[in-house]
Amino acid sequence: MLVPGNGLDVRPHPHIGLATVTYLFEGAIMHRDSVGSVQKIVPGDVNWMTAGGDIVHSERTPDAERASGQAMHGIQTWVALPAASEDIEPAFEHHAAAALPQIERDGVTLRVIAGTAFGAKAPTRTFSPTLYVAAQLAAGSEITLDTEHEERGVYLVSGDLSIDGEPLPEQEMAVLTPGANVRLASANGAVAMLLGGARLDGMRFIEWNFVSSSRDKIEAAKTAWSEQRMGHVPGETEFIPPYRRSAARSACTGHAWRPGA
Repeated sequence: MLVPGNGLDVRPHPHIGLATVTYLFEGAIMHRDSVGSVQKIVPGDVNWMTAGGDIVHSERTPDAERASGQAMHGIQTWVALPAASEDIEPAFEHHAAAALPQIERDGVTLRVIAGTAFGAKAPTRTFSPTLYVAAQLAAGSEITLDTEHEERGVYLVSGDLSIDGEPLPEQEMAVLTPGANVRLASANGAVAMLLGGARLDGMRFIEWNFVSSSRDKIEAAKTAWSEQRMGHVPGETEFIPPYRRSAARSACTGHAWRPGA
């Protein structure tokens, strides 16, 4: 909970090689970036920002919500771009909740944020087959997640959820074994994110806000940002030095889930 007078202030910072996907359950955020976007996001909307070669953005509490105070609850996902699209021109798009497909099935509400699922397709631009769905399950409801996508994960935001009868703890993600339908069920109600898509075309390196298939590109981005040769968010002058931490990450994180195991 942000009390009146306080707010979120994520100062201008850069990204390369990925798309950031912001989705809120409560609250509001004002997005600004170096391609000139200024966009307020509220619950149910999606902000999809393609960094490509590089983009700089800030995320702050809007003035009205800063004055009144607000509860904040949301998820920002980083989607690694295919190698062929890593250096694409940066871009930003916003889609209001009303523009996103919403499916109602026996007590389950499914909002397709990006990609395709359950026979629907979101308007959000993606660069490879993508699964990203916000699912709200009423008490006693269930749904089957099919095998449309090669890689699939389920992240439990809140409530109780079982996968083929095995409980998934809150705020943990199960990475599902490919090639089998799975049954998602909730006894008392749940909010979950269904995510995945095509397998990445190789390993990705992550350092600070930079993601790339090439360590050299990350080093070049660190230098460019340190020398302030990247873009600027209009009207904002704050500078955050890069946080130096290196890691190699694979296509998926979480724990493997074998139906029936």
